[in-house]
Amino acid sequence: MSDSSSFCMLLITIVLSLLLSVPGAECRRFRLPGAEGRYLTTEERWFNQTLDHFAPADHRQFKQRYYEFLGYVQDPQAPIFLIIGGEGTSRGISNNYIAVLAKKFGAVILSLEHRYYGKSSPFKFHTTENLRYLSSKQALFDLAIFRQYYQESVNTRNNISDTENPWFVFGGSYSGALSAWFRLKFPHLTCGSLASSAVVQAVYNFTDFDEQIGESAGPECKAVLQEISKLVDEKLLADPGAVKGMFGASKLKNDVDFLYLLADAAVIAFQYGNPDRLCSPVTEAKKTGKDLLEAYADYVKDYYLGSFGATIQTYDQENLKNVSVGDGSADRLWWFQVCTEVAYFQVAPYNDSIRSPRIDINYHLDLCKNVFGDGVYPQVEMTNIYYGGTKIAGSRIIFTNGSQDPWRHASKQKSSKNMPSYTIKCHNCGHCSDLSGCPQSHFNMKGSSENCTSPEAVEKVRAQIIEHMDLWLSQCQNTGKRCTTWLFMIII
Repeated sequence: MSDSSSFCMLLITIVLSLLLSVPGAECRRFRLPGAEGRYLTTEERWFNQTLDHFAPADHRQFKQRYYEFLGYVQDPQAPIFLIIGGEGTSRGISNNYIAVLAKKFGAVILSLEHRYYGKSSPFKFHTTENLRYLSSKQALFDLAIFRQYYQESVNTRNNISDTENPWFVFGGSYSGALSAWFRLKFPHLTCGSLASSAVVQAVYNFTDFDEQIGESAGPECKAVLQEISKLVDEKLLADPGAVKGMFGASKLKNDVDFLYLLADAAVIAFQYGNPDRLCSPVTEAKKTGKDLLEAYADYVKDYYLGSFGATIQTYDQENLKNVSVGDGSADRLWWFQVCTEVAYFQVAPYNDSIRSPRIDINYHLDLCKNVFGDGVYPQVEMTNIYYGGTKIAGSRIIFTNGSQDPWRHASKQKSSKNMPSYTIKCHNCGHCSDLSGCPQSHFNMKGSSENCTSPEAVEKVRAQIIEHMDLWLSQCQNTGKRCTTWLFMIII
């Protein structure tokens, strides 16, 4: 070992000893939760984020929330995983498969909440005017600024200068797209990316979504779901109040808002790995001559609105007009991103659809106008030109998808140079199954795959993820004279 390497190791040992001797540090940062703990930590931290990254003369800032967990760290040279929130409130660092990866690598874990969501809102009201800074582009620069902020804090903490630490980006769903896009736009700031169920392709007329539900359901269940949709359409024409009342959705005055609720209720069973929870009761009702609408209404009320936790107000356009800031504002925020950047309009195909044909392009465009006003329109083509869609020209990005997940049709499903893509194939492998296990309607500790119909399929892809991580880490590791900390970034 060279003299410089020996000095680095000595310095690292001294710094780690100092960190562990800080009063209260062990309790606050290093204590692991009990076996029942869903979160590794829920302790909030804050830093000042730039409001508009594209206006140098605008110096306004807002408080952005993040979390930090050091419970697996045994060496100051350990990696750091950063979990960046997606389109919802970030309540802490989840004890899912990311925790397994962090323990394997002895990593620090960070989690950054997405701008506007949760407690990271720049404004007191989410008016359309105030939402103009809510975009994926602004969010990507948030990541870059946060990286700089945390990098400097690590260097200060360890009394090290002139050090650039490699970062690695992970994420799922929309934040999976962010992870891929961050690697694309800031390759000098990251070592690589895991893009789980990453919706990198903005889609205006997303008919593939409904078609995947039919494929995942299988012929028998699909036929029953189609019959239910036709019955609901007929009942809505005859007595809308009665049919909405069956589903506990009388508050939805707009008929198509109601139809969207019923469509989503079916989607969730396949998207989140619980197809039998839907198909078993409705196909049994068909076989035994029971009322199909009653059988589906029971499923919607007991499962989708019950144990799964969906709410009627999510589908109420009047509620989406509410500009108040709070936990319930996520629906309005996500619809704004949908209506301005990515669309993902889940319209009914012209033929053989499961959802009502009344869920069409005009419904979505009318919703955008009704909720946000004139001039709000999804710039799908510009989004795909800017990021590349499924033709993304990045490198060191791992794409993963579940075979039953309808969102995979907005993801990159074919491998290309330095961007492997894996599809986990099993009966209940859905959205982000590589990170969360199956099903996802109830939290799986450590992202357990034991309830997947093919656990080996999940574990095979996880092994490939780790293989790429090992390779890309070794390629990024600084072998020079500077003492270097490895940093990863995980986005969910």
